[in-house]
Amino acid sequence: MNAILIAILLAAAPAARTIDLAVTNKGFKPSKIEVKKGEPLHLVVKRKTDATCAKELVIQDQGIRKELPLDKAVAIDFTPQKSGEIRYVCGMGMIGGTLLVQ
Repeated sequence: MNAILIAILLAAAPAARTIDLAVTNKGFKPSKIEVKKGEPLHLVVKRKTDATCAKELVIQDQGIRKELPLDKAVAIDFTPQKSGEIRYVCGMGMIGGTLLVQ
């Protein structure tokens, strides 16, 4: 591909929506997030407490499993391709939240 074609394709791609997600002693905050089908997402997850089992984030529908080190931002990028609910949970499946895809 030439540079002009690459620039056109990059300009046409929708910008990713950044969503900040925190892990607190009360779970994931926010626990419900509305997003659009086909909208690229850039989740920035930060675990703010050690008093939780949410030391990793799992999004089963997307094949994502990420470690969440204490006080470090972890980026997760994906694009929901279908409407409905996408659950995100801790590694044990006990604490979680929902992406409501419309």
